[in-house]
Amino acid sequence: MKLWGGRFTKETNRLVHNFNASLSFDQKFYKQDIDGSIAHVTMLASCGILSNEERDRIIEGLKGIKTDIENGTLTFTEEYEDIHSFVEAHLIERIGDTGKKLHTGRSRNDQVALDMKLYTRDEVLAVDELLKDLLKILHRLMKEHIETYMPGFTHLQKAQPVTLAHHIGAYFEMFKRDRSRLHDIHERMNYSPIGSGALAGTTYPLNRELTASLLGFNGPTLNSMDSVSDRDYLIEFLSALSTIMMHLSRFCEEIITWNTNEYQFVEIDDSYSTGSSIMPQKKNPDIAELIRGKTGRVYGALISLLTTMKGLPLAYNKDMQEDKELTFDAIDTVKGCLSLFAGMVETMQFRKDKMEASAKNGFTNATDVADYLVGKGVPFRDAHGITGQLVLLCIDKNISLDELPLEEYKKVCDVFDNDVYDAISMTTCVNKRITLGAPGPEVMKQVIAKNEEYLNQD
Repeated sequence: MKLWGGRFTKETNRLVHNFNASLSFDQKFYKQDIDGSIAHVTMLASCGILSNEERDRIIEGLKGIKTDIENGTLTFTEEYEDIHSFVEAHLIERIGDTGKKLHTGRSRNDQVALDMKLYTRDEVLAVDELLKDLLKILHRLMKEHIETYMPGFTHLQKAQPVTLAHHIGAYFEMFKRDRSRLHDIHERMNYSPIGSGALAGTTYPLNRELTASLLGFNGPTLNSMDSVSDRDYLIEFLSALSTIMMHLSRFCEEIITWNTNEYQFVEIDDSYSTGSSIMPQKKNPDIAELIRGKTGRVYGALISLLTTMKGLPLAYNKDMQEDKELTFDAIDTVKGCLSLFAGMVETMQFRKDKMEASAKNGFTNATDVADYLVGKGVPFRDAHGITGQLVLLCIDKNISLDELPLEEYKKVCDVFDNDVYDAISMTTCVNKRITLGAPGPEVMKQVIAKNEEYLNQD
């Protein structure tokens, strides 16, 4: 069944039908299509456009179709152009001519705009929930690793000592911002397009406020042309999903590095690793690598939709049908990646000894040596140069600053004393960083308390 045809004298070419049809992918929002139709006929009856009896028959028929789809007794077949024609055809088949009144006062343009908004709104909330689950795992790890010392990096070079809690906390902030973006998108998109018609509204006295309320929207959209041609919310959502993937990819890149024999910071659980078909010793971080790889796939969806929309005149154009497969794939990809990443991180073992040894051997406490000298009255620029000489000496001897004998310190600068070892220990180096946002344990506990409060808000 088609929702059009009176104007045409020939059947659509089969190739044209297949190229034009969208049921193969828009069947995904059968539930939203039926829920939107139920709200629509409820509104039509309240306005006197349908009788209460007609409303009830249509709603009963629609609910029966939804039930049969969900229990598998009604399947999608290719003769239908899209989910809208599929539902309407089966409704008419079940309840007769009353079913033909379902489409009163609406167009397929505002119907598909509604369905896509309802579906996307649900998925925004689903992704947000997965992010919250991940944040809970990161929060637990932060609490467990306030005193797990590791090197912090700049330019991929060991820089200053931090803690694992501090490092993971950086990603906590990233994913927290991702949730904030999703909340903004949800608020901005939550206005109902139904009742906008094809582009210029309708002559029926519709109550768009009622339909919007029944579907949980903040209200109706205010321009019918924009309503049927707006895909900004999808572009925003795909942008937010791309940012989530970027954050996951950055974290995965670090996990892949930490998992190498050279670092040995982490041990990925067997259930999130794979082996080699030829090298029996291999344990590969495939999940982390795949998440990193799938980031480009989500970026591609964003760029594709931006490119599709960039030259479209108002109002609706068939090009917009291209939004669905891109968005569906990106959503499924991100949800899958978030679930797998959360499981991988939750089961991963952290090698505290390797992390701390790496921080010591990477001269991450060199700045603290310079600060020690400043505390003894040496000008910072001189202290910087003295510390550089000590680092060169340690490199030559293949030892860390912690292992350099005091007499060697004194040869370079005689103000050094035994207290230098305490001043440059990992514990001291981290503990004295006390500004909010730094890795010191007291300020980390403050941040963790704020995170706890944040996670308990909703």
